[in-house]
Amino acid sequence: MREQDVWSKSSYSATSNACVEVAVTSQSVGVRDTKDREGGALTFDPRRWSDFLGMLGRS
Repeated sequence: MREQDVWSKSSYSATSNACVEVAVTSQSVGVRDTKDREGGALTFDPRRWSDFLGMLGRS
């Protein structure tokens, strides 16, 4: 992910740093730890990310 990508975290997190942030582009979805933003990010294909979120809704 590039530094200029827009990272977001859940509004439920408010001021907490115990969460993850997500950046979505047309090419990929990045996920990183809010407490360690310089520690890198996991990147996913947008379709696979969508599949993952769909699976969460079923559990």
